[in-house]
Amino acid sequence: CVCVCVCLCVFVSLTAYSDAICTLNTLQTNASALEQVRRERGHPQLQLQAMRGYLERAGLTVEELDHLNIIHVTGTKGKGSTCAFTEQILRSYGFRTGFYSSPHLVQVRERIRINGQPIGKELFTKYFWQVYGRLEETKDAHRGTMPAYFRFLTILAFHVFLQEKVDLAVIEVGIGGAYDCTNIIRRPWVCGISSLGIDHTQILGDTIEKIAWQKGGIFKPRVPAFTVRQPENAMDVLKDRAKEMSCPLWVCPDLEDYQADCGPLHLGLAGQHQRANASLALQLSHTWLQRRCLPDKSFPASVEHIGVLKPTPIMVKGLADTEWPGRNQTLKHGAVTYFLDGAHTMRSMQACVHWFRETSRSSVLFLHFSVTVSRSELLVKFICLLFHIICVQPCHFDFAVFCPNITEAIASCNADQQNFNVSVENMLTRCLDNERSWRLHHGQGDNSTELLIDNGLSLVPKKKADTLVFPCILSALQWITQGRDPVLADSSKSVLEVKPSIMAKAALLCNATEIHILITGSLHLVGGVLKHIDPASSK
Repeated sequence: CVCVCVCLCVFVSLTAYSDAICTLNTLQTNASALEQVRRERGHPQLQLQAMRGYLERAGLTVEELDHLNIIHVTGTKGKGSTCAFTEQILRSYGFRTGFYSSPHLVQVRERIRINGQPIGKELFTKYFWQVYGRLEETKDAHRGTMPAYFRFLTILAFHVFLQEKVDLAVIEVGIGGAYDCTNIIRRPWVCGISSLGIDHTQILGDTIEKIAWQKGGIFKPRVPAFTVRQPENAMDVLKDRAKEMSCPLWVCPDLEDYQADCGPLHLGLAGQHQRANASLALQLSHTWLQRRCLPDKSFPASVEHIGVLKPTPIMVKGLADTEWPGRNQTLKHGAVTYFLDGAHTMRSMQACVHWFRETSRSSVLFLHFSVTVSRSELLVKFICLLFHIICVQPCHFDFAVFCPNITEAIASCNADQQNFNVSVENMLTRCLDNERSWRLHHGQGDNSTELLIDNGLSLVPKKKADTLVFPCILSALQWITQGRDPVLADSSKSVLEVKPSIMAKAALLCNATEIHILITGSLHLVGGVLKHIDPASSK
């Protein structure tokens, strides 16, 4: 009887969590919410006004958020890693931390963390229905509107952190800064801006200056802010924004400039580009500690390179202990090694390939690539990414494997990774377009035998990579690994049949001593892969 009761409780708990996720997913396609977002794009300031309304309907106030001791971070690339370093450092000091980030890789709970760990399913379910219930009860008085997916999760994160009484909350901006729903925060303790680049141009603008203006929107009067070295035009905009807001702004030093008793600093995250993120994290965590211990200390409103602080042993340990899955992550399963990085912009792809070339030493290489940009941006953006992979930093892949961000062909019970804003047909079409672009620019689309580079030089590929397209992530992984990954081999999922012509190409895989797979182009793709090759990520 005892065993039956325990099993029943677990079943009820899992069912409640699943119901919460399925209900959350309805906010992806809520017609009234999406229509409101479209209207607000023409009047961005309305986005924060709407967010305040949703916050109040959920039973929260902006005054309550003032007590969360927030560190607010934005940027084009590296903002998540910066937050991860910062959270780990301050947690190492013994503080109870909250951490809100996006997107998630495998489970939605990853976005809301307490002391570095995603909140449990029972806790997520409990707080989800508290917030959702309040919003549902009040929607009739507000034209029947409910917040869209990201807004809801932001409100939920604030609610969780307040209820769980965290000592501080590290909050990562979703998109931009000025009109991002996280910018409802009035009094962060310190702000940070990681490396800037061109991304989300339809929302933020198509120049680095416009994007810098949006990112600088998180500056607050008399709240210290830090940034890494930026392109000159972007830095000028950030300086102007800081001056307008009476916000003291500093540029972080290079990581090599820090003098620790232990010698050179070691990072838990791979890649040279992480060094700038680590420097920013040191300044953010140091400033938070300084303001907590010396609350009356004033910060002059100026922009200049700051003096280099001496990292404490706890800071040094925090940097070394930081983990952030899906970013320059390596997993080895027998003869198969996976290199995972969700790079999807020009600069992040360049950093990803540089990291991969330094790390991989195998003769059989694969590119598992997925770029999920809109059709209007597809050609230019994808060609730029291809240029860096093939030409600037050639990797000479044996295969380029393409698939949509669908975990498996048969729908599973994992509602966390369902995306109703993009149809399966649309994802497959993009996937085929990507594969076609690869072949065209890899000298396979016509009779060309070389790639012409802008500087007039030509590059003859050392080896033309064969291209393959699969309907889902699982089928691609099963074909690539050919039963040589013990985790996939032990999976209860059946191997999907593929065409004989594709199976014939597997001889190289069977004869290879090692198989190295680079998985990049989308964090959603990386999450789908982790679901299959890292069972712990789904628990």
